[in-house]
Amino acid sequence: MSTAETKDPHKESPPRTQSSPPPIQTQKFLRRISLHPTLTPYRRRVYRTLLSVPPGRWTTYSAMATYLNSSARAVGNAMRTNPFAPEVPCHRVLAADGGLGGYKGEWRVSKHIGNGTFRDEKRQRLRDEGVEFDESGKALGECFTGFEELGKPAR
Repeated sequence: MSTAETKDPHKESPPRTQSSPPPIQTQKFLRRISLHPTLTPYRRRVYRTLLSVPPGRWTTYSAMATYLNSSARAVGNAMRTNPFAPEVPCHRVLAADGGLGGYKGEWRVSKHIGNGTFRDEKRQRLRDEGVEFDESGKALGECFTGFEELGKPAR
């Protein structure tokens, strides 16, 4: 792969405008979300919003809840039952302090790292996208709050 083809995981894509359509891959997941037979309207909205968190960035349950006029617990429940993971990236949602929080329905308040839990998988997915962690396991950088509800149905 030449240098020109190498993608910098820390460089964000140019911001989308409300009038520009989402990328084709995102459109595919928006369609799957809209057609899923058992999703509640709330969960559809959470997943459409989650798609706006770019790779290499992270957000919190409470930040999403504020945007959705909801609660962090409700956002966490939607993440726990995400049938589209990892393509609809629930691994990008962290606890309010930048800690990993839960993943795949597992929430451990353990200080042990590397204990074979789903949290290791979440940490690795984030690292693969370019998120860095401090020595205590908290994500570095700024919490993403530039949400947009992609594919929002017309009213």
